[in-house]
Amino acid sequence: MSRQLRFGYKVSAEQFSPSDLLAFTVAAEAFGFDTAAISDHFQPWRHTGGHAPFSLAWLGAAGQATTRIALGTSVLTPTFRYHPAIVAQAMGTLASLFPDRIWLGVGTGESMNEAPLDTEWPETKERFARLKEAVTVIQTLLTEDRVTFDGTYYRTRNATIYDRPATSIPLYIAAAGASAARLAGRVADGLICTSGKGMDLYSETLLPAVMEGARAAGRDPSDVELTIEMKVSFDHDLERAREDTRHWAALALSPEEKTGVEDAVEMERLADALPTERAASRWIVSSDPDEHVERVRPYIDLGFTHLIFHAPGTDQRRFLELYASEVLPRLRKVVPHTGVV
Repeated sequence: MSRQLRFGYKVSAEQFSPSDLLAFTVAAEAFGFDTAAISDHFQPWRHTGGHAPFSLAWLGAAGQATTRIALGTSVLTPTFRYHPAIVAQAMGTLASLFPDRIWLGVGTGESMNEAPLDTEWPETKERFARLKEAVTVIQTLLTEDRVTFDGTYYRTRNATIYDRPATSIPLYIAAAGASAARLAGRVADGLICTSGKGMDLYSETLLPAVMEGARAAGRDPSDVELTIEMKVSFDHDLERAREDTRHWAALALSPEEKTGVEDAVEMERLADALPTERAASRWIVSSDPDEHVERVRPYIDLGFTHLIFHAPGTDQRRFLELYASEVLPRLRKVVPHTGVV
């Protein structure tokens, strides 16, 4: 199955107010972006100037304010703060209101969003088991009536989602390792991952695992859409593009540095201690649109067809206009050299 490239806008819920995010998404649609993906955080990465709007409520407003752009989560955790049946109900309502424009991205989550609600944060094995079970609950409720489900973590009794669309709601699974990628290949419409982690992770771990999972389930691997959040900082002023990444320095912290950090104030302190060079290391930083294309191209060559661009700067409209006029037209002309699927 051949897919056309889709270009999305990352709605940075940790950085901007709900109304600002709405205005940016309206602009993204006007500038020709195909999708908009909102994060789902209860706590932001930074306390000072941070935000954390409720993604599901925001999607309703965004759907009403736009007409074409597809809207989804990247990503929501359907295992602790939300019972998966409530997620299914919310997505059914949204997709009924905005047919063929809503998609759901899910993942195992982060402790900083669950611990503030006094949730006991389990080990990776249990978090993944909960995600698998939650996906089953969501997919079953969105396709069947009177669902009785007896799982290890979740249960339903004759549950029905009464408002749901006639067509299926695409479900994407976020993966940073092989197990979640295999699950995406087995049961999901797509994979979600993030850029800037070393190309071997994608070529040798994630994408082969998607293929393995799909084939084990008797599916064509090309039916699984490969989605990636691209961390990009683009501006005519190179120093400005570099400095913009400082707001998101927390992304450059190692897993060991972030382990056990569940307070936005402490996360901010750790991030602010990093030099600008390290903060910028997770991002494609350039003032040259051709350089952006060449640095994005390897992901397209691997088979990613849905690229969601996350910009770190405060002037998001400036980014959207510049990227839409100077980078996206060049990317739309890219023909992959190779493909994994």
